[in-house]
Amino acid sequence: MAKSIWAIDPTHSEIGFKVKHMMFTNVSGKFNAFEATIENEDDQFDTSVVSFSAEVNSVDTNNADRDNHLRSADFFDVEQFPKISFKSTEIKKINEGQFKVSGDLTIKDVTQNVTLDAEYSGLMKDPWGNTKAGVSLNGKINRKEFGLTWNAALETGGVLVGEDIKLAAEVQLIKQ
Repeated sequence: MAKSIWAIDPTHSEIGFKVKHMMFTNVSGKFNAFEATIENEDDQFDTSVVSFSAEVNSVDTNNADRDNHLRSADFFDVEQFPKISFKSTEIKKINEGQFKVSGDLTIKDVTQNVTLDAEYSGLMKDPWGNTKAGVSLNGKINRKEFGLTWNAALETGGVLVGEDIKLAAEVQLIKQ
């Protein structure tokens, strides 16, 4: 068996999230600075070990005031916790191209095991001869489980920021 090492192609990848705002609309965001390394046997996705991290300071919701609030101690507290990380513990094949990726997600020094749905698009050569792989990942976490507890009550009832965070990543990998 041959070991393969892959790196994320940041120019063709996006790490994003959505959260309910005022209980009825979604606000989207993403991280602009991130890296990942994937190691596997014979280019088989289900043998992969995934290591990922994102620079929290790179959070981007298309609103500078909101981004600065997210970087503050009310939310991510980038001064103390500059990175979010994920390390896979298991990848289980569900059917052709469909997988469950489980692993340890760490936000603000709190680690929780999470499971993400993954769609593996397979391998392809780009015009320059590089071997690429494509993966889409989706899942949901409760932000309060990671110490992201800030909120504000609304006059009409409910809260400003939802607890559930939908995660979505579109990732292109380059074989090293």
